[in-house]
Amino acid sequence: MNATVTVTTLLYLAVTAGLGYLGFKQTTSAKDYLLAGRKVHPVIMAISYGSTFISTAAIVGFGGAAAVFGLGILWLTVLNIFLGIFIAFVVFGKRTRAMGHKLDAHTFPEFIGRRYDSKFLQVAAAALIFVGMPLYAGAVMLGGVSFLTVALGLSQNMALLTIVVIVGLYVMMGGMKGVLYTDAFQGGIMVLGMIVLLWFAYRGLGGVVPAHEQLTAMADKVPAALIAKGHRGWTAMPELMSPLWWTLISTVVLGVGIGVLAQPQLVVRFMTVKSDRELNRGVVIGGVFIMLMTGVAFIVGALSNVYFFNAAGKIAIAAAGAPDNVIPLFIKENMPEWYTAVFMITLLAAAMSTMSSQFHTMGSAIGHDIMEKGMGLKAERPVRVIRLAMLVAILITTLTAYYLPSFFKDGATIIVNGTSLFFGLCAGSFLAIYALGLFWKGVTRAGAHAGFLSGLAVSVFVLFFVFEKVSRPLGLCEALFGVPSLGTGTPFKDVDPLVFAVPISLAFTLIVSALSAKPSAAHLAACFPDDRK
Repeated sequence: MNATVTVTTLLYLAVTAGLGYLGFKQTTSAKDYLLAGRKVHPVIMAISYGSTFISTAAIVGFGGAAAVFGLGILWLTVLNIFLGIFIAFVVFGKRTRAMGHKLDAHTFPEFIGRRYDSKFLQVAAAALIFVGMPLYAGAVMLGGVSFLTVALGLSQNMALLTIVVIVGLYVMMGGMKGVLYTDAFQGGIMVLGMIVLLWFAYRGLGGVVPAHEQLTAMADKVPAALIAKGHRGWTAMPELMSPLWWTLISTVVLGVGIGVLAQPQLVVRFMTVKSDRELNRGVVIGGVFIMLMTGVAFIVGALSNVYFFNAAGKIAIAAAGAPDNVIPLFIKENMPEWYTAVFMITLLAAAMSTMSSQFHTMGSAIGHDIMEKGMGLKAERPVRVIRLAMLVAILITTLTAYYLPSFFKDGATIIVNGTSLFFGLCAGSFLAIYALGLFWKGVTRAGAHAGFLSGLAVSVFVLFFVFEKVSRPLGLCEALFGVPSLGTGTPFKDVDPLVFAVPISLAFTLIVSALSAKPSAAHLAACFPDDRK
């Protein structure tokens, strides 16, 4: 086993390092470093988009969540394909690509800032990314750590250090080209690993139909605590409007499914291709990729209850101790030894492909958007500044990952919560002004400011004082008002901030835009170059 793991890992790292070096050699300018020269092949772009989107959060975190919620979480797969791929590529992507090229935007904050001719928005968006993304990146990092600790027996600190060093080196040196090349390679590994995982899971449970019949028959094994929250079995949706239903629908399905449309590290992918044709070609590739990644993880996560009950008389969460341990433990106990090595590489690929984009996005936000554009600090070698900024982002993310387990306690899935919170925060702050900015000439700078600030304010308020999963461990609401959540005793304590923030941000953007001075014709012409009268 050790020899197999060692050889497989070394081969994987060698290829990854080679691709990172290739990206480094082909990077000669800031545009190359930030956008890969805007000449990325559609297949590479689509796989990079998918592998950035799907991380250890989807495989380990949301797979573990499926062991708790059941197959109802597959609605997230449906939403991810429809919104995260089709709508994102065909509707948002084409506008973003054309507008981004015309405005010469290199990052998502720069895109937003130039669309509204607002340095404030560029700097504020970059600051939000820098402050909020470590929560998501830390959760992704913990997904890789979780498998390494369970399957290989590494200490958490050693596993954390290993992942940080590997990813940090190639993303800092290779820039966007290095990220894209390694993403494509890692995405291929992820596809292979998940197909094999699904085959072994069904084989071990007697086939597709018997496996699902056994899962349905286990409805009477649901713990009383989950039944009280609305759980009705692993092949049924939770009771309508129950706490578990609100968590599944608002936090997991909507939080991630809608939040994907305003993810800075994904939006920037649309600006790396030279024409709409590339985006059209990427739809099928991206859709199949997302279906395989999330669908397999969710199905196996739910079916793991059957395996653990047959083997040890316990449901998955009881056997594993925490949702984030379900998938790693299932792999370790139910799969052949050689596949443990394969899946380790799959998981590392998922973690590294997402983390590399996150580090690149955070470093760009600090170096390009805040220091260069916001503060006016001109450097002879801007790429060097961005690399140093990435190093800072990596260190902050590592510290975040280290302390996240102490924040989310009582069996909470750290990976799902960390991912959902950042996706929801981006949706609440960015989605309204990003979507309206693409399609409506009437949105004004003042309206965009109002939409961004209102969405951000509502998101933060709900997180701190209403959403109990965050307000309780944070303790601020308890200190000020004597209760863990202002929503205690109501369904609001389980409703994701996105549900409140997005409509309010949209309303403020529309109302203030209607009451404020319209953008100049020259500015609109620069933003909408392809419009026909």
